[in-house]
Amino acid sequence: MQLTRSLTLTDAVFVGLGSMIGAGVFAVFAPAAAAAGSALLVSLVVAGVVACCNALSSAWLAARYPQSGGTYVYGRERLGRVWGDLAGWAFVLGKTASCAAMALTVGVYVGAPKTVAVAAIVALTVLNLSGVQKSAVVTRVIVIAVLLVLVLTAVTARDAVQPAEFLPSGILPAAALLFFAFAGYARIATLGEEVREPERTIPRAVVIALAITLVVYAVVAVVALNALGSRLAVSTLADVSPSLAPVIRVAACLAALGSLLSLQLGVSRTALAMARDRRLPGFLADLRWAEIATGLVAIGLVLTVDVTRAIVFSSFCVLLYYAIANASAWTLGKRVVPAVGLAGCLTLAGAVLWQL
Repeated sequence: MQLTRSLTLTDAVFVGLGSMIGAGVFAVFAPAAAAAGSALLVSLVVAGVVACCNALSSAWLAARYPQSGGTYVYGRERLGRVWGDLAGWAFVLGKTASCAAMALTVGVYVGAPKTVAVAAIVALTVLNLSGVQKSAVVTRVIVIAVLLVLVLTAVTARDAVQPAEFLPSGILPAAALLFFAFAGYARIATLGEEVREPERTIPRAVVIALAITLVVYAVVAVVALNALGSRLAVSTLADVSPSLAPVIRVAACLAALGSLLSLQLGVSRTALAMARDRRLPGFLADLRWAEIATGLVAIGLVLTVDVTRAIVFSSFCVLLYYAIANASAWTLGKRVVPAVGLAGCLTLAGAVLWQL
């Protein structure tokens, strides 16, 4: 079926914002602050630069290979089967860990991490099995709601009692953790068949969406550090503004549930594609079994790790995945951006490895 090129630059930017501004911002600042203190602002810039390189490399590759599978396909076509398989495994494992992190985020904000997290995964797995479809309208509503809550949080935030210490040694580990909050930016690259002038529009949309997201995250980070200081390492965003805490908790839960639904859909379908290529067990070539398996593995992670460990493992796997994407983009004749992205991914992956 021929897709219509109806999406403008603004549409593509909104897709990127919808993919990035969500549950990650409610989950990642505490472990990042524990690693870097007030230096997490530097870490945020580092994570944003690496994310931008990764997204641009993915956009160039998507234009060359407009098919499902992402870096699983790019690595296979540009670097060889082994690298494609490694990218596929990294994606499935990393994003399954993201499922656990999102479920645990819901639990943390509700006050019963494990029980609520398991219930959330079971409920959304059942929804997926019933054939529920995501809606772009719902995604936009969640993004707008989250942005409004973040604005209200900044306006009503209290003042810190004890400032956070600046910890230079934690800049790279914190950047690797904050990278988790940018997850989803490469979704813009999948719009190649539906965007007007994709060669020009997609790279611009990537940069604009990432820039807006970086500004939003920087404002939230400054507000959180100012409100909680050293306590940010052991707090949630709900503690930034006690008067608004119930609203923040609701927004965090909605954003995390939306992300969890999207992640489960993506992981199950990647697992299905790999099973069809005989890179995963054959029974996963049945979408229903792929969805059930995704849910079961995510529940296993929920029961054995906390939200920080889930984020750490997810970040490591996704950084490996994008390292392969940048290496693949290098073979297209692109040089500077893939080189910076590859070096950044490997550096951050090494920095986060000690936390596993």
